[in-house]
This record gives sequence, structure tokens and C-alpha cells, in this order.
Amino acid sequence: MRRVAVTTLSTAAGVILLLALKPHQSHPPAVSAPRPAASTSDTPADGTRTGDFTGDVIDTRYGPVQVSVTLAKGRLTAVHVLQVPSERGRDQEIAARAVPRLTEEALGAQNAQIDAVSGASYTSEGYIQSLQSALDKAGA
Repeated sequence: MRRVAVTTLSTAAGVILLLALKPHQSHPPAVSAPRPAASTSDTPADGTRTGDFTGDVIDTRYGPVQVSVTLAKGRLTAVHVLQVPSERGRDQEIAARAVPRLTEEALGAQNAQIDAVSGASYTSEGYIQSLQSALDKAGA
């Protein structure tokens, strides 16, 4: 009986150790094209904004995240990923899965009040914070 208890304890410790080693660095996924860092905008008489606005670089545990947004007459029309964690292959997989979902959510919500993608919490948080800073710069 002692062997079973020790083996079970070793297995549980091994699983916990493996779960603690979650990598998250990646290049921008192929679904997005980098935008220039400079922000350009027009403010019509009605106060709505048009142009590109670059969010802050958000440093996450696995690397930096940065997005820019395109607004047309105050409406969020595009989110472009400039940086996501990309150091390891797993990071690239996570970003390739999470970024399109985050972008779809942001375009639907027209703001940064979106849910994080399960399994991509660091990338999601960085994306959301950078998105909010871009929208703040746009005055949206």
C-alpha cells in the first residue's frame, strides 16, 4: 500500500510541475498585419474619430503585447496586432488561436470590455490593456 501512495504523490507532483511550465511567447499571427507606430486621426465636427491609433506595449510574463486600432467615424473597424509573445512554438500556437477570437470580440463589442481566451490569459490581458490604451488615445 505504501508504494501506491508514493507513486500517486509522485505523479501528482509531476503533473503540477508540468502545468507550471506554460510557455507564452509568439510572433504576430498571420491573420494580422503590422501597422505603423505613428497615430493619425481626423476629428470631424461631430466629434467622431477616424484614423489609426497605437496602443501601449504591455509586458506580460511571456513577452510584450501591442495592438493598434483603426477607427472610421468613431467606429472600431480593425485591430492590428503589432506584437505578441513569440519566443517558443507553443507561444505562436496560443497567439494564433487567441488573437482572432480577441479581435472578433473587440470588433463586436466596439470596446475593450471583452473576455480573455481560456488558455491564453497572459496574451489576452496584454491584448485587452493595449487595446484599451489605443482607444483611450483615440478618445473613443
